[in-house]
Amino acid sequence: MSEHISRKELKQDKIKETIEHGAEAVISHGQFTLIVVVAVLLVALAYGGWRLYIDRQTVDASAGFDTGMKAYQGRIAATRDPAEPDEPFYPDEPARAQDALQRFTKVAEKYPGTNPGRLARYYSALCLEDLERHNQALEELKKIGGSSDKELAAMAQYQMAMIYSRTGKPDDAVKIFRTLADKQSALVPRPLVLLELAGLLRNSDPKEAASIYQKVKKEFPDTPIADQADRGLDFLSPKS
Repeated sequence: MSEHISRKELKQDKIKETIEHGAEAVISHGQFTLIVVVAVLLVALAYGGWRLYIDRQTVDASAGFDTGMKAYQGRIAATRDPAEPDEPFYPDEPARAQDALQRFTKVAEKYPGTNPGRLARYYSALCLEDLERHNQALEELKKIGGSSDKELAAMAQYQMAMIYSRTGKPDDAVKIFRTLADKQSALVPRPLVLLELAGLLRNSDPKEAASIYQKVKKEFPDTPIADQADRGLDFLSPKS
C-alpha cells in the first residue's frame, strides 16, 4: 500500500512540477512580451520626439529662408515703395547681396540638416558670387555638391562650373559639364548643360563643339534649345 501511495505521490509531484514549470514559462513569456512592448514604445516615443524636433527645425529654417529670399529679391531703390512699406529695398546690388548673404548664412549654419538649410547654403554661394567672392562661393557649393539631394547637388555643380568658366578655368568647367550631361536632372536639364559645354569648347575644340550642337538639334528638334544650337553653329561657320 505504501508503495502504491509513494508512486501516486510521485506522480502528483511530477504533475505539480510540470504545472510550476509551465507557469514559470508563461510568466517568463509575459515578462519578455512586456519588455518588447516597452522597448517598442520607447523607440516610438524617441522617433516621435526626433520627428517633432526635425519638423520644428524645418519650419524655423523655412521661415528664415523666406526672409533671406525677400532680401535676395529686394528692390534696388533710393526710397521705400509706399505700396509695399514692409518690403526690403537697397541702394545698390552689392548692398542687397550682402544683406541676403547674412540671412542665408545664418539659416545654413543653424539648420544644416534641413532642406531649407541646405538651400540657404546654395543661395549664400550665389550671393558670394554676386559679391565677386568666388573662392568662398566655391567652398560653399562644394559643401552641397555631394549632397544626397541629387537635384540640389546638380544645381551646386552647375554653378561651380559657371564660376570656373567666368574665372578663367575652362578645363575645370568642362569636366563638370561633361559629368552633368550624363546625369538625369529636372533642375539642370541636359540640353542646357550641352549648350554650356559647347560654348566653352568653341575656341579650344570647335570640331567637338559643332558635334555637340548637332547632338542638341537631333535630341531636341523644333525647340528654342535647337535654335540656340543653330546660332552656335553659325558662330563656328566662319572658322570651319
